[in-house]
Amino acid sequence: MPVTQSVKKSLRKSIKNHKANLNWKSKYKTILKKFMEKMDQKTLADLYSIIDKMGQRNIFHKNKVKRLKAKYARKGKSASTAGVSAKKAVEKKVVAKKKVAAKKKTSKKVVK
Repeated sequence: MPVTQSVKKSLRKSIKNHKANLNWKSKYKTILKKFMEKMDQKTLADLYSIIDKMGQRNIFHKNKVKRLKAKYARKGKSASTAGVSAKKAVEKKVVAKKKVAAKKKTSKKVVK
């Protein structure tokens, strides 16, 4: 347990900041889930807004903010051009990988 007053205050402050950061991260995750379900301009704008706010409050580093915004812009663009949700795109990739893996199977020759 902390002994000095300054350490006690620091502990109180860090606990308060931790709760605030968890609150922001929770908001980010819920908006991200909405965006992944329905990729449109409104949800993308909401996602950008929360990411920018987290960057301003130093919850995310400024470079991470830029990376995330670019990442979700690509996802939104690919979903809008393809006309399918992200989940369907992932399922198609998995099926394609299984087909390629099935074709590559070769029988090993047994040497006696």
